[in-house]
Amino acid sequence: MELRYLLKMFLLPPGGLLLGLLLAWLLRSRWPRLANAVFAVSLLGLLAMAAPAVVQWQAQLLEREPALDWQSDWAKQAQTIVVLGGGRERADPGWGGDVPSLYAAERLHYAARLAKASGLPVLASGGLHFGQPPSEAALAGEMLADFGVPLRWQEEQSRTTWENAVYSAPLLKAEGIKRVVLVTQAWHMPRARWCFEQQGFEVISAPMGFMSAAHGRPGGGWAPEGKALWQSQALFNEWVGLLLYPWLYAEASSALVTR
Repeated sequence: MELRYLLKMFLLPPGGLLLGLLLAWLLRSRWPRLANAVFAVSLLGLLAMAAPAVVQWQAQLLEREPALDWQSDWAKQAQTIVVLGGGRERADPGWGGDVPSLYAAERLHYAARLAKASGLPVLASGGLHFGQPPSEAALAGEMLADFGVPLRWQEEQSRTTWENAVYSAPLLKAEGIKRVVLVTQAWHMPRARWCFEQQGFEVISAPMGFMSAAHGRPGGGWAPEGKALWQSQALFNEWVGLLLYPWLYAEASSALVTR
């Protein structure tokens, strides 16, 4: 897990682009032309990542699932709500302990609203960070309780989106559940949906946190922002996941299909 984290931090942007700037500085004496090229590419990459307009453009490509139609009969079609973990913040003094990350809190807020509107039970999926308790699912239960929504199941083993689906499956299938409302950010939904469908579930997508919505920045959103840099990192991670998951889990998916 730690190796995967380090690879993501240092190979994916912005970590990889920062390493490019360092490489350019190291090459400046011996190979100045190469150093200038590496410097230019890395700097332009960082500037592009920090532009809200680029975030919006990337999100438009990733966010292929429409928002849930609240006027439809989605609640009658589904048997449960599944909300995926999205990280945690450690030892927040204001809260007196660990709390869900901003992404996770956004998902839980939406899941709570869905649960209150439908009366459907809720499963929270999310394991430990680097082996340290509490799990994301346990923190989800605490936040849902603040919203007045009980948590029916806690899946506390998963560390990836694929494992969210794999470890949630036996908990749900043991009670005959085949149709789930899946809650996660819109840019994460295509990969999350694919993972749960590979486990044999019928998925009703309930995406939120759309980054493709109008950013409202002056000048078309080309001025760099720290928030955009953070959002771009999440989107780049999603691109890599979409590319790698069918390859990494092709054998497991084929085995499930042939059962």
